Amino acid sequence: MSRPEAADGGQRAADGGKAVVNVTVAEGAVGRPEQDLLTRTALGVFRLNGQFLTVSEEMARPAGLTAAWWQVLGAVLREPQPVAGIARTMGITRQSVQRVADLLVRQGLAEYTPNPAHRRAKLLRPTDEGRAAVQRIQPAHADLATRLKEALGEEEFTRTAQVLERLSEALTALEVTVAVKP
Repeated sequence: MSRPEAADGGQRAADGGKAVVNVTVAEGAVGRPEQDLLTRTALGVFRLNGQFLTVSEEMARPAGLTAAWWQVLGAVLREPQPVAGIARTMGITRQSVQRVADLLVRQGLAEYTPNPAHRRAKLLRPTDEGRAAVQRIQPAHADLATRLKEALGEEEFTRTAQVLERLSEALTALEVTVAVKP
């Protein structure tokens, strides 16, 4: 039984289920097993990123936040940080964090404070209103965590987090750069 094509180039299960991503290697090309593993890993991470962004938007919306606002506020809940530090922690550009940080300040959800370590790079910290907004997300966050633990089992859930952390550490250690050949 053939499955209908999905808009993303994959196929959808006949019951309307999840997309299946098919990776095609050009005719005559020889793929090595490690290249296939890298492709599968990258596609899995891209899909997970999309899924986490979608569920994060759904959880953040009732609290008056976006996923990006929640992400930046979450990075400074324990201690204030400079924008560059937040960007490093999250693995995104400083400019992206700066835009969100400025919006959070304008909305009264965060504020800039002096940085004793650097005169120009101010620290971002949440206001009481920002902390309250993040707190409103906690019941939905706890519910999703419980449901994932039940679906995966506690040991597999823990191992999944460890594997993703290890993958990130390995990429950082490799100082991954890509050389593009003309």
